Amino acid sequence: MSTLRYNFYKLAPKSFQNLLALSDGLNRELLGRKLVDLVLLRISQINGCGFCIDMHYQDLLKLEVDPRHVNAVAGWREAPFFSERERAALEWAELINAIPVRDPDDAAYARLQQHFSAEEIAELGFVVAVIRSWNMLNVASRNPIPR
Repeated sequence: MSTLRYNFYKLAPKSFQNLLALSDGLNRELLGRKLVDLVLLRISQINGCGFCIDMHYQDLLKLEVDPRHVNAVAGWREAPFFSERERAALEWAELINAIPVRDPDDAAYARLQQHFSAEEIAELGFVVAVIRSWNMLNVASRNPIPR
């Protein structure tokens, strides 16, 4: 269990509100609320953000996603619960989250294009960018999971 190092939302309220507005402005209807939350959960798992993992796990359960499906997000490649569209989004999200260590190559982009329009791909990029920001802030500040 971690102890809060600093309260970034109180110490930098304007920046916090701007990031919150960006989060709230994501077009969840374009991609689908479930898909957005699956991506938010997966990137939070990779980035080790317990606060965000807890939040997005709960959000998926509120959407009445089967708990087995939610629990399998970390192993989506092996799990039978994910559609081809979800698999393409999760693969792309992992690739762009790993920049600069990994390169989102043309083959992965071609797979993504089979399931998403250019507008949806752009929005997916913002989903990953937003959660990376929240993950970084929460992990650095050691923002604890609420009880």
